[in-house]
This record gives sequence, structure tokens and C-alpha cells, in this order.
Amino acid sequence: MRLIFYNALFFYSFLSSLAVGAAEVEGVKLTDRIRVAESGPELVLNGAGVRTRFVFRVYVGALYLKQKMAAAPEVLNDAGPKRVAMHLLRDLSSDQLLSALNDGLKNNHTPEQLAALEAQIKQLESIFGAVKAAKAGDVILIDYIPDTGTRIMVNGEAKGTIRGADFNTALLRVWLGANPADADLKKAMLGGG
Repeated sequence: MRLIFYNALFFYSFLSSLAVGAAEVEGVKLTDRIRVAESGPELVLNGAGVRTRFVFRVYVGALYLKQKMAAAPEVLNDAGPKRVAMHLLRDLSSDQLLSALNDGLKNNHTPEQLAALEAQIKQLESIFGAVKAAKAGDVILIDYIPDTGTRIMVNGEAKGTIRGADFNTALLRVWLGANPADADLKKAMLGGG
């Protein structure tokens, strides 16, 4: 009897430890630790929230970093690996995705800064143009891997990689810049939930 009790206690403790680290936003379960490259360091969930546009909930956005950071400039200046995960809550066309990303880039950069990133922005447009559409439940991962670039994945399938740390920093400003796509999401991704 005592052995059964200890086994049950161990099993309950094990299940409880799994639940403590996981986060859930809008019914989306988020992993608390990930790797963007097999040999790369483990990243932790920095924060997550919902991107809304007008009254529509568009996606759950999550930010992963090597260590938790609460200030946008600190994240933007960090040269380490990162992930922005977008868990879609509604169907979106590639035009809608691109329009939102382009608006975020334009709202956080001067025309001169955008001109310097023109080739990389065109590559981003080509990657999302090939995706055509994303459905509710799809997951888009935007991973920064130092010395490799920004890798775009949709539902676990790599769609392309864009070189340059400067491009990744520019793309992060869509969520974390002075004029973010969604101020509440920015706060949530920075752990202010």
C-alpha cells in the first residue's frame, strides 16, 4: 500500500512540474523552453500575448530569448538567438501577413533605413508570397540564428532564410519598436503580461 502511495505521489509531482513551466494564451499552449538550432543554446519564453486588429484576435505572439529581458532596447541590441512564434487564431492570406509586416517596418524605420534593407524585405515578401495563405491553428516561426540569419518556418517547414543581423533587428521592431503593431502585445512579449 505504501509503495502505491509513493508511486502515486511521484506521478502527481511529475505532472505538476510539467504544468508549472508551460504557459497558455487564448487556448494556445506555449512551450517554456525551445532551441532554434540543434547545437544552439536553450531559449526561454520571455512573454506572450494576443495580437488584435480592431476587434479581431489575429494570433498569439510569443518571444523566446536566451534569458528573460523586460526592456525592448535590451532585446533589440541582443546579438543572440531569438524566436518570435505566431500561433494563428484566424485565417490570413499572404497579402494580409505581408501588409502587416510591411506596415510594422514602415512605422518603425525611416525611408533611408528601409532602403538599406530593400533586398532583404523583397526576400521576405517572396517567402510569404510562396506561402499563399495561413489557416487558424498554423504556426509561423521567425527564428534568428547568429551567423545564419532569420529563418521563416510555417508548421515546422523551413520556407527561407534571410541573412543579416540588421534585418532581424528591423523585423523585431514590428513587435518591439517605438510604434509596435500592438502595444499590448509588445508589453506581453516583454513579460509584462
